[in-house]
Amino acid sequence: MIVQDVINHLEALAPIAYAEDFDNVGLLIGDKNAKISGVLVTLDTLETVVDEAIEKDCNLIVSFHPIIFKGLKSLTGKNYVERTVLKAIKNDIAIYAIHTALDNALKGVNDIICNTLGLVNKSILIPQKGTIKKLTTYVPVGNANTLRTQLFKVGAGNIGNYDNCSFNAEGTGTYRGNEGSNPTLGKKGELHEEQEVQISVTFNKHIESKLLSTLFEHHPYEEVAFEVTTLDNYNQNIGMGMVGELKNEQSTTLFFEFLKEKMNVSCIRHSEISKASVKKIAVLGGSGSFAISAAKRVGADVLITADLKYHDFFSAENDIILADIGHYESEQFTKNFLVDYLSKKITNFAVVLSTTNTNPVKYL
Repeated sequence: MIVQDVINHLEALAPIAYAEDFDNVGLLIGDKNAKISGVLVTLDTLETVVDEAIEKDCNLIVSFHPIIFKGLKSLTGKNYVERTVLKAIKNDIAIYAIHTALDNALKGVNDIICNTLGLVNKSILIPQKGTIKKLTTYVPVGNANTLRTQLFKVGAGNIGNYDNCSFNAEGTGTYRGNEGSNPTLGKKGELHEEQEVQISVTFNKHIESKLLSTLFEHHPYEEVAFEVTTLDNYNQNIGMGMVGELKNEQSTTLFFEFLKEKMNVSCIRHSEISKASVKKIAVLGGSGSFAISAAKRVGADVLITADLKYHDFFSAENDIILADIGHYESEQFTKNFLVDYLSKKITNFAVVLSTTNTNPVKYL
């Protein structure tokens, strides 16, 4: 098995096409064609994590956070990022970062928090826009069913809980080939009319390359007429944060004790306890102040997130309770999830959970 095989499994779970624009995800260091001896999964990649990978004979590190976030202008070892990168390169260790691709995945970071808390009726808090595209093409009537079937096989036409969705309209297509043409139907130099079907299917943007390859492979024409457009639709299965409900409404005091126990935290920074009881809970792993208005809009009683600043707490305005449980703490179960996921997909070598504590924040 090579590095790319593991990447394929990871991108089936969390396609990097849905990572945030500011992020740096994917294979950051290493050769995608290198054979794998083992995989080490971590929340952060530090020098000590690379040392652990060397000790455990793992030449691929799957990291939640990217060690290379901003452009590197030198590699002299003057800071922890450069030292980590240098050590990985010297020891032929590849590093793959998944970060906001997994944040935005339906079965990702925020789903992990929801499941840890036993929330039900879950949905994406901030659905992502611009991830749905539409393919329109024109094909002879006799070939329409075959082409549609092939497009459906690679994932086109999936809308929410439905699949094989398409719109079809019959009409007359015209064309005339020049001297260099070799028309499938008709003759070069002659105007030809053909009864055609206009097929339109929506698709998620990460399959565009595969979809177009399928179109060209199964379309009968020498020159395929097609259009791809990006839709403004919000994707209900991709986006930041999640919102769900406790199975039973709880007093706020009991809920906070429950939250501390389940998320393994000793303290919680929070806004004014403005509600005696809570039921609807919004979550966003990592830095989540940008989700406060969205959590209010869906009527959440509590937003669980991290990295809130002093003035962020004022914006609760007694409409919601803001609970900052810490950045590391909100994402701590992610590496366990990835180990479980990869272990089920890959059985011929070790997928190892890193035991290095990479939390830079300490408490007295």
